[in-house]
Parts: sequence; C-alpha cells; structure tokens
Amino acid sequence: MSPNSEQRLALATYVRLTRAANSARTHASRHLVGTGLTLTQLAVLEALYHLGPMSLSDIAQKILTTGGNLTMVVGNLEKLGLAHRQKCPEDRRMLIVVLTAKGKTLIRKLFPEHAAAITEFMGGLPPTEQEQLGYLCRKLGTQ
Repeated sequence: MSPNSEQRLALATYVRLTRAANSARTHASRHLVGTGLTLTQLAVLEALYHLGPMSLSDIAQKILTTGGNLTMVVGNLEKLGLAHRQKCPEDRRMLIVVLTAKGKTLIRKLFPEHAAAITEFMGGLPPTEQEQLGYLCRKLGTQ
C-alpha cells in the first residue's frame, strides 16, 4: 500500500524533524568528549544545579526520560562521585538526588560550554525562526 500525499508529507516532515534533533544532540555533545559523560548525565547535573535536589521522578519529568533509564544514569553519576541519593528530609520514604561538590564544580565548568554549543547550533536560524520553531515544537508536544 502506497502512502497518500498527506502521509508522504507527514513522513517526510517527521524524518526532517528526527534528523534535526539528532544533529542538535550530536552538536551539543561534542564538548563532552573526554569527560566520560553522556548528554543525559549532563542534563541531570544541569537540572540539579539549576533547580536543586529532586526525586528521580521529578528529574525524569524535567529531562524527559524514563525512570528506569534515570536510575542507571544516577547510579553512574554516583560512581563518578558527581551526585548521591539521600532520604528526603520532609518524607523519609522518598529518595532525592543531590549534587556533590565535585558535581557542582563540573557542571559550573561544562554548562557555559554546553550553552555555547547549543547557541552556535541554533544560530543557523535567526531569532524569529527560533521562536517560530519553539512555537511549533510546543504545538506538537501538546498532542
């Protein structure tokens, strides 16, 4: 069965969106070479740095990943001495993830490089097109 014109357009647009997202991830992770970190690990460090200690479920929601994957990511951050889990002071049944001093030092160094890489990548679009793309992505994200 051959796709109709609506399906062809949707599929072609999806492929372009996926390629753009993959290109953005590749560009944004170049400065991580040699650090031993993944983009997901960097996202966790960044969320903890900017938002403070959080539960695994809150982090997963902020960085758009699954809880199962996040358990492994945080475990690897703990092995690197960049974060640790501790009981939540308000609800001792819940664990929260906290940056270590080493984690804070590293994210303070890496975040400006990360922001610069993203800014450089997005610089391929003028500000009005970046705003338009953001609007379209939000529109797709609410479906």
